[in-house]
Amino acid sequence: MSDPAALLLDIEGTTTSISFVYDALFPYARARLAAFLDAHFDDPAVRADVARLGDGSATTAAEAARIALALMDADVKDTGLKGLQGKVWAAGYASGALRGHVFADVPGALRAFVARGTAIYIYSSGSVAAQKLLFGSSEAGDLTPLLSGYFDTTTGPKIQADSYRAIAATIGVAAGDVLFVTDSLREAHAAAAAGLRVAVSQRPGNPPLPDHDFHQIAALTDVI
Repeated sequence: MSDPAALLLDIEGTTTSISFVYDALFPYARARLAAFLDAHFDDPAVRADVARLGDGSATTAAEAARIALALMDADVKDTGLKGLQGKVWAAGYASGALRGHVFADVPGALRAFVARGTAIYIYSSGSVAAQKLLFGSSEAGDLTPLLSGYFDTTTGPKIQADSYRAIAATIGVAAGDVLFVTDSLREAHAAAAAGLRVAVSQRPGNPPLPDHDFHQIAALTDVI
């Protein structure tokens, strides 16, 4: 596989274990969301997240907490919820209670791509703020200097081709010169429909994938 001009990476199941997201990050946020909303409900940035939470109907901290927890229970990729979770996680990373998990091959692979002139971007359902926290406070240290930019669901759903077209346009790279790595076949098909090159990640702990025609990798080093 020839070098791409840009590498676009999913997080969960690609750079980071699914178990870290579901067994560490989500429970940490769940246990603290209600208290966080009580304490910060009048903060304009929090109000902006609440306005995007679910159907936008929450008018009190208690209502916002109820909706947020219900969305978490249903595993809905909600932009407002992701913003609130990111703010809760920020305190955890700052205190040292949380450290972002990345697979052992990731730091070296990122450095190798950068050394070869490939710009690296992240596209995750988690908010941009949460992405920066994970890579900025990772178990391998601060990896953010290796990353050129971040995208979340404010760009568009990850299962829609137009989202990938928008990302390619934003970074100024032809779609065919962008390699997208994800553990999701639905995302893989959407990116391919937009003209991106695609590799599918099968990491330890990922659910088994059905048969598919994409290039499959077990580590980021497999695409260097």
